[in-house]
Amino acid sequence: MSCQTMPNAAPHPTTKEAGAGALGEVRIVAFLCNWCSYAGADKTGMNQLPVPAELSVVRVMCSGRVEPTLILETFQKGADGVMVLACHPGDCHYKEGNLRAFCRAELLERMMPQLGVDPARFYFDYVSAAEAEKFSQVTNDFVASIRALGGTAPGR
Repeated sequence: MSCQTMPNAAPHPTTKEAGAGALGEVRIVAFLCNWCSYAGADKTGMNQLPVPAELSVVRVMCSGRVEPTLILETFQKGADGVMVLACHPGDCHYKEGNLRAFCRAELLERMMPQLGVDPARFYFDYVSAAEAEKFSQVTNDFVASIRALGGTAPGR
């Protein structure tokens, strides 16, 4: 699934309507680097570690290909939270794509309040292919933090 194919579904219940902590009340889109983060997600599944059901994965060849406009469009199309998980510095298959992604993430976090989006709804981190436990931890923690903010996506 990509941003362009993510359906504009009817608004789902707010936290008050659904009850805090109810499963399925939030929508999280995670852009994962093919070489590291996606492989880490795969290893998470092979190790049968918990991954939130609310997580929709978009596999990208490099985190450096994820433009800030793509993230903002993801929010516009109904995501409650967006993650970008990249290769660790020095491990990028495309030399510096992960560093470009980091710079874009910093810029985006500074712009988000001006666009009416809480920066806490966006998360950037580095996860390698060998870090299944970290993938499980960061995805579960992020979903929990978005649930705490409430399941109403910006613009809905």
